[in-house]
Amino acid sequence: MTLSLILACFWIVMANVLGMIPSRDNHWRRAYVLIGVGIPLLGLVTYQNGPWWGLAVMIAGMSVLRWPVVYLARWLRGRVRM
Repeated sequence: MTLSLILACFWIVMANVLGMIPSRDNHWRRAYVLIGVGIPLLGLVTYQNGPWWGLAVMIAGMSVLRWPVVYLARWLRGRVRM
């Protein structure tokens, strides 16, 4: 297992732990940090292991951070209709 996949697994574990801790802002600050760390990590996983592993890590990240993805989809849908 490459270092990038180990870091991606650690990212998933940390995202789940951070999601279990109570938050006043509904975890948005933590989500921004996780997104900021996760995007370069996703690029590293894709570069070192290929597009299929990159896709698998992206789907895993989207399942953890589902609300930012939902809000992004709603925002894009609103922008397309204009």
